[in-house]
Amino acid sequence: MLSFFHEHQLMFYLLAFSILLGIEVISKVPAVLHTPLMSGANAIHGVVLVGAIIVLVQARANDYVSLAVGFVAVVFGTLNVVGGFAVTDRMLEMFKKKKK
Repeated sequence: MLSFFHEHQLMFYLLAFSILLGIEVISKVPAVLHTPLMSGANAIHGVVLVGAIIVLVQARANDYVSLAVGFVAVVFGTLNVVGGFAVTDRMLEMFKKKKK
């Protein structure tokens, strides 16, 4: 197990750097841009969901760990896409003129 971390040490550093960079970039986004960025992020998550489905379909039938992780990825990806579009829709509703 320790050899896995040692072999992929650069990937773990890259992941940590990406997380820190993402937090820093997102914290600097003005409130006006959140709706367009949410729509773009939802489109990207849709691609991630398709990728998770492809990986799940290609997993072997007796590989329960891969099937379980793939299933969880598909469920979370679906929740993320649907929830993101629901939030974006609610935000866009705030900008519409109210009927009298």
